[in-house]
Amino acid sequence: MEQIIKSLLDTDAYKFSMGQAIFHQFSGDHATWTFKCRNENIHFTKEMVKEIRRQVGLYCNLRFSEDELKWLPEKNIWIHNNYCDYLRFWHPRKNEIHIDTKAPCGLNIEAKGTWGNTSPYEIPILAIVNEVYFRMAYDYDELFEKFKTKVADIIAKLKDGTYDVGVFSEFGARRRLSFEAQDYLIRSLVEANIPSFVGTSNVYLAKKYGIKAVGTLAHEYVMTVGQGHHEYNPAYSNKFAMDTWVKEYGILNGIALTDTITTDCFLRDFQLTFATLFSGVRHDSGDPIAWGEKIIEHYKELGIDPMTKTLLFSDSLNMEKATRIYQHFKGKAKVAFGIGTYLSGSPVNPLNIVMKVTMVNGQPVAKISDDPSKSICKDSKYVDYLKRCISWRMTH
Repeated sequence: MEQIIKSLLDTDAYKFSMGQAIFHQFSGDHATWTFKCRNENIHFTKEMVKEIRRQVGLYCNLRFSEDELKWLPEKNIWIHNNYCDYLRFWHPRKNEIHIDTKAPCGLNIEAKGTWGNTSPYEIPILAIVNEVYFRMAYDYDELFEKFKTKVADIIAKLKDGTYDVGVFSEFGARRRLSFEAQDYLIRSLVEANIPSFVGTSNVYLAKKYGIKAVGTLAHEYVMTVGQGHHEYNPAYSNKFAMDTWVKEYGILNGIALTDTITTDCFLRDFQLTFATLFSGVRHDSGDPIAWGEKIIEHYKELGIDPMTKTLLFSDSLNMEKATRIYQHFKGKAKVAFGIGTYLSGSPVNPLNIVMKVTMVNGQPVAKISDDPSKSICKDSKYVDYLKRCISWRMTH
């Protein structure tokens, strides 16, 4: 199979946002990452695992080019030159990534090392797993033709107003059908001149097509900063994470993620200073309408006009769902969407795969999502402890 990841920019933008904060403030932290396939009845064959291992090896041979390192701070004002100097010497390390067949789905992946080293592995590894699976389990050429038909239909409905979503970005690198498919999608949207399409999370494709690279922070940041240090009460994970984010970026690059340890707990820390400094918040689990109304009411209670803030929705979206959400919140707040698997994923039976940080500095970390099915942790006792911390804080 042809090499899948051909550039270290072929990843999500928030890996660079978080990467710079990690480099400046958390260079000594260590992390363990664990792969999980949420689909039932999916099995990776030994041949697939062998190819995944080979592709990861090819990825680990890559280095940033000088052209890429020049482009990063030129087009993303929040990136510092000293971070680019670090990237000049950074590269993926094959010995930090373990791959075997010892999992119910037939594929087990675990990465261990410093947080700064291992965080960048997540997106390329998931993209490799996805592409290998669909090229080996299906007739890929047939899938790609269906994919192109899907893209044409989406563009036609965006043009005729069937889909009315305000603004959206493409967030599909981790679960794309293939690099070829994601590239085709972005090129098609750019060439069609769709006004509502404002960017992509894929940094390589943003550079290639001269569009905005979109992304701030992920659950890993809140989990690692807030739960990976023994002296912290994990019920204050969001406060610790936002403190360090503001230290790094001030008012730049500021979309906060609400559901790492439930949105209700997040709002305890998202008071006037943070709510003013951050330009908006991102929804990634739970009922989007109930969530949005809760956030709007919170802004109003703080005396902040919700129309000055962005509600960014990114949870399992398609264009129909995004249209319904946009129509509900239009005129109540700024609304934007990050749409991933629906746009870039397989047109049939897309994989629901993740790779999450599960240990930091020798202790477990967990995500207690607004959707219980999206929670992940290796240690049930730690989950119980974290829930008790949250419960105590919410009731005292």
